[in-house]
Amino acid sequence: MSTDGTEQTGRLDPETVDALAAERLAAEEARITGQARRRAGLSLRGAWREFWRHPSPPMIATFLVASVVGRVLLGSGSWWELAFPVGLVAAFPLIEWVVHVAILHWRPRSLGPLRIDSLLAREHRAHHADPRLLPLVFIPWPVLVWLLPAYVVVAWLAVPTLAGAGTLLVSVYALMLGYEWSHYLVHSDYRPRSRWYRALWRNHRLHHYKNENYWFTVTSAGTADRLLGTYPDASQVETSPTVRSVHAAGH
Repeated sequence: MSTDGTEQTGRLDPETVDALAAERLAAEEARITGQARRRAGLSLRGAWREFWRHPSPPMIATFLVASVVGRVLLGSGSWWELAFPVGLVAAFPLIEWVVHVAILHWRPRSLGPLRIDSLLAREHRAHHADPRLLPLVFIPWPVLVWLLPAYVVVAWLAVPTLAGAGTLLVSVYALMLGYEWSHYLVHSDYRPRSRWYRALWRNHRLHHYKNENYWFTVTSAGTADRLLGTYPDASQVETSPTVRSVHAAGH
């Protein structure tokens, strides 16, 4: 091993990786609380303008507006339609956790000559490798090309009335847009001011800079993670050597 903490292969040894990751996390924590100079200032208005320059938000917003217009044109519905927005909001932390763990953190597998590794999983690994690269923060647009209209088909088949299907679609697209905004804002240089947003920010940064096996929720902190055992005391968790290289060989 050389004196700078690298092995002969040039790869950082675990102790050095842990120290560097802890240093990076501390710097990020200091940045949010105003105890260190920020790399770049960003107002909420500036963040909002930047948000719409990426493909995903306009695509989702188009379907959201269309579903709202369609729902209005369908007229009054039934009281049970309220179960869709209420139920989805309540279940969203759990849905988010399952999608993050089972789909985004999918470990590539081979089935004979076939390699099973979705675009979402590949893009998410790239997102972990460089959390500051904003295009990787968003849902890939090739996925949205089929996913957004697929929700229309599912709602039409699963809900007994067109009005109910419209309410379901409005709820789904609104939550998707909210997720994209929250995830983008956490990775941007916007400085959070509320206690709620600071908790959300720290929760997701721990996932990216401390250990990729914990803190899976994005739009909330201490909800589904606490329920499913992935919300430990950060001070008791070792920094993962693969936090920036998820599913690296040998891990």
